[in-house]
Amino acid sequence: MKPLYTAHALASGEGRDGTARTNDGKLDVTLSSPQELGGTGEGTNPEQLFAAGYAACFHSALRLVGRKERADLTDSAVAAKVHLGHLDTAGFGLAAELEIALPALDLATAEALVAKAHQICPYSNATRGNITVDIKILEYAA
Repeated sequence: MKPLYTAHALASGEGRDGTARTNDGKLDVTLSSPQELGGTGEGTNPEQLFAAGYAACFHSALRLVGRKERADLTDSAVAAKVHLGHLDTAGFGLAAELEIALPALDLATAEALVAKAHQICPYSNATRGNITVDIKILEYAA
């Protein structure tokens, strides 16, 4: 792969209860474990950051594909959920859900665009075969 862009971030402190920042200072967050994992929940956590990145990346891929297909992407949106849990073998793992809104498109067109976006999205390509990613189109024109 020939890199087009490289992001730089540093996590320090106590891992999930530390800090993370990018080298350009545009992202500088306090991390804290969610209350569900015994933390304070006062800061953000890696799963939230991953969900935000995946949602933005997939929506960008969807809009790119939509423009090429001349599809009406009015009010399109992508929501992501990232689940953290125990693996059957050992350790921890992730699973993701993407919830897509394409209210200006019929279901068949929406499904075709989502399938194409899933093939070009860098997050989808990185997770494919590694974690479960459940994609649902929740809103479309009837």
